[in-house]
Amino acid sequence: MDIYLDKVTTDKKDALYRLLQYSLFEESATDGNEMTDDAVFEYKWFDRYFTEPDRLAFFIREQNSNKLLGFAMINTYTEHFTEGHSVAEFMVLPKYRKQHIGQKAAHLCFDLFSGNWEASPSHGSLAAKVFWEKAIKSYTNRPAEFENGIFYFTKAA
Repeated sequence: MDIYLDKVTTDKKDALYRLLQYSLFEESATDGNEMTDDAVFEYKWFDRYFTEPDRLAFFIREQNSNKLLGFAMINTYTEHFTEGHSVAEFMVLPKYRKQHIGQKAAHLCFDLFSGNWEASPSHGSLAAKVFWEKAIKSYTNRPAEFENGIFYFTKAA
């Protein structure tokens, strides 16, 4: 399946927020995240993806049909490097997992910028850790570096 990244515009931010809620719910099984009494998982940086230039959000879509398959949120807040880009949030809808869509989408994200990259799998999720390890290794053609819960690599210009 061919996919592309579709930049999320302000008029589509509610759809992204709903997807993010699903992702945070799914991650809560391993990362200990709690929802509020209003049944919402707080994400204090969400609105900044629509006001700050160093934060970008994308829908992952199927090329021919434009079907929504997931999302990716990227920012420039890194922990291992002093500068670079980080995949802050990333999710492929369960129906489309195990079809290499996540790997293709991760590679499309990495293609956006040269330099340093980080990706932090959801805390406690072995599946997320394995996914990022494979996605980065297939992109860089070398084993992924991993330290303090963060995968990192440098992409040449």
